[in-house]
Amino acid sequence: MVRIGVTGHMNITEDTEPLVYAAIRELLGTDTNGDVVGVSCIARGADSVFARAVLDVGGQLEVVLPSRNYRETKVQPDHAELFDDLMQRALLVRVMDFEEAGREAYEAANAALVGSVDRLVAVWDAEEGQQGGTGSVVALARAARLPVDVVWPAGAARGR
Repeated sequence: MVRIGVTGHMNITEDTEPLVYAAIRELLGTDTNGDVVGVSCIARGADSVFARAVLDVGGQLEVVLPSRNYRETKVQPDHAELFDDLMQRALLVRVMDFEEAGREAYEAANAALVGSVDRLVAVWDAEEGQQGGTGSVVALARAARLPVDVVWPAGAARGR
């Protein structure tokens, strides 16, 4: 059983989602026989695309949420249906010990994710961003000597 985590941009464009999905599917292979556990925070964008790809190849999904109120306060209405579907399909949901989602909660979720996987997929344009963003999670994984697969297909773009 291999455990693969994900980090990535929340603001990938609608046209980028199928490109990222195809790249992740290729990375995972066509049929995992349930031998892959994908670990994701299932946020909008890269996290949810990764989660769908893992489930579509027969893998299992584990979810890490930064706080108890994450669904109510951070999941936007246009992402709620997919978020809820992924939550229902998850084998395990771990919720960090924070009531509110904030910097500390996100950092704890990122550390829990990185600390529980064998490798990391980073849907990342390699641009440095804010503290706690994709680049920070990649640096955390590399410091832990985790293999990191950077996925940013030709034609991929971020929205504003």
